Amino acid sequence: MFRFLTAGESHGQCLTALVEGIPAGLKINLDEINRQMARRQKGYGRGGRMSIETDKVDILSGVRFGETMGDPITLRVVNKDWENWTDRMSVMGTPTWTKVTAARPGHADYVGIKKYNREDIRDILERSSARETAARVAAGAVARQFLEACGIKIVSHVINIGGVKANTDNIDYANLQPNDSDLNCNDAQAEDKMREAIRDAGQAGDTLGGTFEVVVQNMPIGVGSHIQWDKRLDMQLAGAMMSIQAIKGVEIGDGFDYANHPGSQLHDEMFYNEDKTVYRKTNHAGGIEGGMSNGEPIIVRACMKPIPTLMTPLHSIDIESKQEVLACKERSDVCAVQAASVVGEAMVALAITKAMIDKFGSDCMVDVLQNLQAYNERIKG
Repeated sequence: MFRFLTAGESHGQCLTALVEGIPAGLKINLDEINRQMARRQKGYGRGGRMSIETDKVDILSGVRFGETMGDPITLRVVNKDWENWTDRMSVMGTPTWTKVTAARPGHADYVGIKKYNREDIRDILERSSARETAARVAAGAVARQFLEACGIKIVSHVINIGGVKANTDNIDYANLQPNDSDLNCNDAQAEDKMREAIRDAGQAGDTLGGTFEVVVQNMPIGVGSHIQWDKRLDMQLAGAMMSIQAIKGVEIGDGFDYANHPGSQLHDEMFYNEDKTVYRKTNHAGGIEGGMSNGEPIIVRACMKPIPTLMTPLHSIDIESKQEVLACKERSDVCAVQAASVVGEAMVALAITKAMIDKFGSDCMVDVLQNLQAYNERIKG
């Protein structure tokens, strides 16, 4: 079984991730994990928190001399800002700080205090904050090292911010390369317009959302299953992506565009090449058919809503005074779609890792790779 959990608050002492089920014998590159952490923090339109934190991962268990041992891996990300919040986030003692009582529309604030019977919105916003995704990226960075050992790569790119759309007509998804630009967009002209839109939104005290794609390359055929609903690979990917804070829509392949065209234009026809290997000229299905990978690049698309913390606050309510007020302001970003694309990569890596381990085993890397090789040889006939 493969699974992971995260713990910690946005301004608490640290964030942690517990990753269980990674096979023994996987070589771990800590520098690469930290490189992924740095990618999550960059991006045009990010807020002041990114100038405080320089996220680095400490591995507390599960790795010895650079190799996994098969037991749970514990990852820790220390919050540098904790030293400025010790009075407001103390584990013990008596509260001395003013409570947060003005809920933000679009956030977990109001629903959370009702569900958990809290009087201070900070009890909700600290855990619901997207700061939690730092732990997810740490866990995902371990998962993607497992996938890379299996020959699988994961990349992403941003295709829309605030209605400014990138041209995706000529993208070769099988060979899409990582992009280190500050918006992770492969269309330079669109990226310039995106920056302008973000700048304008920031000056107006507003925020912007957008859309990004995560692509899984060199995926074996037949991972996932049609047998039960929870074994379907597309279900697992959609759930993983939808779990990310502020994600409100997920598509696989052409997604909702299937509603606009007849089947004759959308199903991916199959052909034989000279050595009788099956190939397709299109990938409308996004690499998944019947809940299973079909050998084409897996394409998962997600839409992030604008961040609900606005510097020009929206109309809301005060949970203590029962008066209508303006929502509270927390330090936040104008746009974090680029960061969300990195988190999306991590969540896809974690979901694909679980599916691969379900199929090829989890005791040790030698067995996993032998099982994968034998399976691929059988698939090829």
